[in-house]
Amino acid sequence: MDTDPTKLRSLAISAQDLVAATEARADGADAVLRVTPPFSGRMRARLHLVQSGETDDDTLHLEPSTLLAEDAPAYPTPDDTADELRADETETYSVERHRTYHEQRVETWRESLPSYAVDSVTPPAVGHEVTVSILGP
Repeated sequence: MDTDPTKLRSLAISAQDLVAATEARADGADAVLRVTPPFSGRMRARLHLVQSGETDDDTLHLEPSTLLAEDAPAYPTPDDTADELRADETETYSVERHRTYHEQRVETWRESLPSYAVDSVTPPAVGHEVTVSILGP
């Protein structure tokens, strides 16, 4: 089995995995996009939740934030959306309206996040630029 990650030239990542990893990180989980050996020029990175005490020496872990542009929107927290709703002078705050508004903001965030994916990344274990392709909507 080839465990040399320097062979990697391009990564394919599903939009859904990128969004899920980013959202899980916002919720405090240790979510990464993982590439497992054997390594070759073109590889797929998949969502992975790192478990306490896990030793995964031969795999490549990419934090979702390294795959996003600096201007990518932050995950909308319930506190953020409550403040937005309260600041809107045309709306009256209620718990139900907040729940609905928060769900809408999170859905909009999920839909827009893949458009902030970078075209390439340089993982430290690889040592050179790797192209990134986002799969799906």
